[in-house]
Amino acid sequence: MNKELTDGGFQRLWRKLQQIGLNAYEARTYMVLVGHPKFKALELAARADVPRQKIYEVLDSLAEKGFARVVQDKTKLFSAVEPALAIPNYFARRHEQVKADIEEHHKLATAMVEDLTRAYDEGREGRGTLDFLRIVSEPGLTAAEFRQMISAAASEYLEFSRPPYAVDPLDEELVRKARDRGVVCRLLLEGSRLDDRHRQRLADYQGAGVLVRQIDSLPMKLAVFDGTRGLVALLDPLVTRPSWTAVVFDHPGMGEAMKGLFEEYWRRSKGF
Repeated sequence: MNKELTDGGFQRLWRKLQQIGLNAYEARTYMVLVGHPKFKALELAARADVPRQKIYEVLDSLAEKGFARVVQDKTKLFSAVEPALAIPNYFARRHEQVKADIEEHHKLATAMVEDLTRAYDEGREGRGTLDFLRIVSEPGLTAAEFRQMISAAASEYLEFSRPPYAVDPLDEELVRKARDRGVVCRLLLEGSRLDDRHRQRLADYQGAGVLVRQIDSLPMKLAVFDGTRGLVALLDPLVTRPSWTAVVFDHPGMGEAMKGLFEEYWRRSKGF
């Protein structure tokens, strides 16, 4: 017997076949087929320790996945497909299926977002006294809030920017798009924290009409849109790894206060 199919080798390869997507019966059946030229189904069931009533289902599945083939129709003999063909082809088909699934899920998610957004907007019509403030601690949700607000900005976008970033404004195409549609964009950065890559982006932004200035230190992360909506993010003082907790606001009074804070720091800042 091939040394790869001794007890130790058989068990090792059997487990690996299950790791790539075959079930236990399929993996054992394919391993037996690999070690022999061909088998009848019931003989194979005994060799592979698969229940007789399950063997045809297992073989049909292996054939569908490209691991087995029928080599003689009259008596239904089965043979293994060469591993160098079976395994790459199996993954190629899985890759295409995953792509198709993702595209389908994306379509479903887009439709679901539209439906849920309508329900969300209807629910916000009866907001409570603190519904204009929300706390967000997950960076992905903070980034989504930022991108939604800058996409909707009509006149003005102001930001205190410092790392770590949920959205890096010097790497975010939506900032350029906001400027292109006439939104006044002003970014205030901590100059001492800028690396060479960010400095190279400054000229591009300034050339596009984004106003960028620097200051030694900023007290928080802040973004204000149209003077009424935005985010305030504060570093968590209780953890060693830098982590931001953001307050999302939609309130003209809060917006006015945050814009006043921005203007004070902007007045004290300098150009690059």
